[in-house]
Amino acid sequence: MLKNRASNIPKNLSKKEQLPILSNRNNNSMNYPETIDWLFQQFPAYHNLGAQAYNPGLKNIEELSSFFHNPEKELRFIHVGGTNGKGSVSNMLASILTESGEKVGLFTSPHLFDFTERIRINGATIDEQFVIEFCEKVRNHSWNIEPSFFEITWMMAIQYFRKHHCSIVVAEVGLGGRLDATNIIQPLISVITNIGLDHVNILGDTRAKIAFEKAGIIKPNIPVVLGEVDPETFPVFESVSTELDAEIILPQKDGFLPEGIIGYQVGNYHIVSAVCDHLEANGFSCDQPTRESGIKNLKQNTGFFGRMEVISTSPLTIVDCAHNAEGIHALFDSIKKWNKGTLHCIYGTSSDKDLDAILDEFPKDAQFYFTTFANPRSASLEDLQEKTDSRVEKKQFFNSPVNALSKAQDSANKADTILIFGSFFLVHDFFEVFFQKGLAEKK
Repeated sequence: MLKNRASNIPKNLSKKEQLPILSNRNNNSMNYPETIDWLFQQFPAYHNLGAQAYNPGLKNIEELSSFFHNPEKELRFIHVGGTNGKGSVSNMLASILTESGEKVGLFTSPHLFDFTERIRINGATIDEQFVIEFCEKVRNHSWNIEPSFFEITWMMAIQYFRKHHCSIVVAEVGLGGRLDATNIIQPLISVITNIGLDHVNILGDTRAKIAFEKAGIIKPNIPVVLGEVDPETFPVFESVSTELDAEIILPQKDGFLPEGIIGYQVGNYHIVSAVCDHLEANGFSCDQPTRESGIKNLKQNTGFFGRMEVISTSPLTIVDCAHNAEGIHALFDSIKKWNKGTLHCIYGTSSDKDLDAILDEFPKDAQFYFTTFANPRSASLEDLQEKTDSRVEKKQFFNSPVNALSKAQDSANKADTILIFGSFFLVHDFFEVFFQKGLAEKK
């Protein structure tokens, strides 16, 4: 039987808000909001708890899969891992395959607004009723395991994709690779975008150690696309691929770029193009016009946003989810090419990130607006003030990203650039209010 996870419930939830623990004796049906509350509270969720929610190993997911009659064995997959860019690559691939006429399942994390964003078919989010019914099946069964939030969500996804007869599924790795729940699949092709020092308390404190964990998604006789060739990590991938007789495919860096691919997304698109070349050689319709349509209709086909997204042009205002040192380095490298005036940066981070390494990437001449966000993992203003005290010259502090944006807009002129970046939860808080204001203005 699953144990009560009450000790792992985020601190901002009162006892009155805590729903019943998993039990086969609790057969009361729940509506969708109650189901989501139960799912988030019953199982440890990484986006709320951080490392303590990570449940390495495949035992739990294998038992869950067996209970649901191994749905992954009836589906075809593209498996996408890596430190940065895997979300972008997954969404681009799903959109292109949607344009090619495939019925495409897409599994990504985290979500920005609602749980259903994690599981899509040709852009449409999972049915709320399916979420309710799936959780009831899990909730009313006696288990000898303690599955995590992510394991339950992943099994829900592949069960949903099987029910709707998806012809191909693009699955983004949750964390790591070797011991990630998604690693029960046998894909048509694997992808590892790059390796950076993120989640070092879980995956290892060197890029080589992290590469070993990411290389765990490489399967015997199944090709893998590597987004980068790095002297520290490539020998790890080469060794694993040789042992498994898995072909390594390296993207071409000077290929055609569809309109809308800018900044660090250029490298991600080259990875996508390499995957498409392989798929096209194996019977999929992924020609150049289809790829262009996929990028043009990316948001429509996948709901993808918040990566190098321009939300205003006067002044230029960009939102991005870059949240670790490598991703932030690539982001600022991209911004340099467009910014003509002062760079105004609104930044918030989770408390478990390596802020020292991240601050090394911050441009010295930018104006920073540090902020907290609603999620309990947010770094506090006190921590941000202490860490940035002697390292960031031009800075102000705010208790919400919306207040920070208001100040940045008051300070910026038309030649300046405003950049909102950092945690997914910062972007969530920002867009939630941004969209609400937009709706209010229309009314």
